[in-house]
Amino acid sequence: MDRSILHMDLDTFFVSVERLMDSRLNGKPILIGGTGDRGVVAACSYETRKFGVHSAMPMRMARSLCPEAIIIRGNSANYSKFSNLVTDVIKEDVPVYEKTSVDEFYVDLTGMDRFFGNFKFASELRDRVIKETGLPISFGLSLNKTVSKVATGEAKPNNKIFVQKGLERPFLAPLSVRKIPMVGEKTYQTLRNLGCLFVEHSFDYLDCPNILPLTITGSIALERASKNLSTIVVGNPWYKQAGCFLSLEEFMGEDAEYALKKEYQTLLHDFLQREIRGKVI
Repeated sequence: MDRSILHMDLDTFFVSVERLMDSRLNGKPILIGGTGDRGVVAACSYETRKFGVHSAMPMRMARSLCPEAIIIRGNSANYSKFSNLVTDVIKEDVPVYEKTSVDEFYVDLTGMDRFFGNFKFASELRDRVIKETGLPISFGLSLNKTVSKVATGEAKPNNKIFVQKGLERPFLAPLSVRKIPMVGEKTYQTLRNLGCLFVEHSFDYLDCPNILPLTITGSIALERASKNLSTIVVGNPWYKQAGCFLSLEEFMGEDAEYALKKEYQTLLHDFLQREIRGKVI
């Protein structure tokens, strides 16, 4: 069975939280991070990026590139609060999710397309996150983690991309190799020296033994992306039994149909992941 992996990433998360707290910041160039000369940019708004500003840049350099930017020290407590709000929305609707950072999630939707429609399900989940938290979020959906993550990056800001089976290479081919996860500056320079500026140029080098040792992590990422190899979404622990439970109040309540569908979805995903069949439902 083909996998279906959803990657979700909150857009300029720290900046978006600050704008929720203070609407006067909307549309303004924002820098978040240390305010001193030795400070570093932790996050920046899209308005500052057109001036060449990016995360992890020295604050002094960012200020010189975009002098009109508003500098905010940031509030980790607020960021954690909103991150948890998003997590609560996601975990309520999906059987297995993996939170890889404060603003980034993977969800395994394998098998759900038989009954729910994965792209429709992912779109509704995104809409719910936006509605309940007020935060913009983008997603990518494909057969593996790497392609989905790249798709999310291409979907930003605040959009979505579905890369259907068989279209992974055409989707990746025109992109810079720098957009592949785990391809850092060193790997990028190595590939660039070989003439691999775009992903389509790198496909010919994946099986070359002289290249792999020099760019091991980048090569692995490219191979996963182009050959639809995927690591498993690490989420909820597996149990020896596959079952679900509904209280009498849930079963008799107005949302009984929703509760039943949700429990059925969780049970179905458990069966599909372990490749087992049940005798009694």
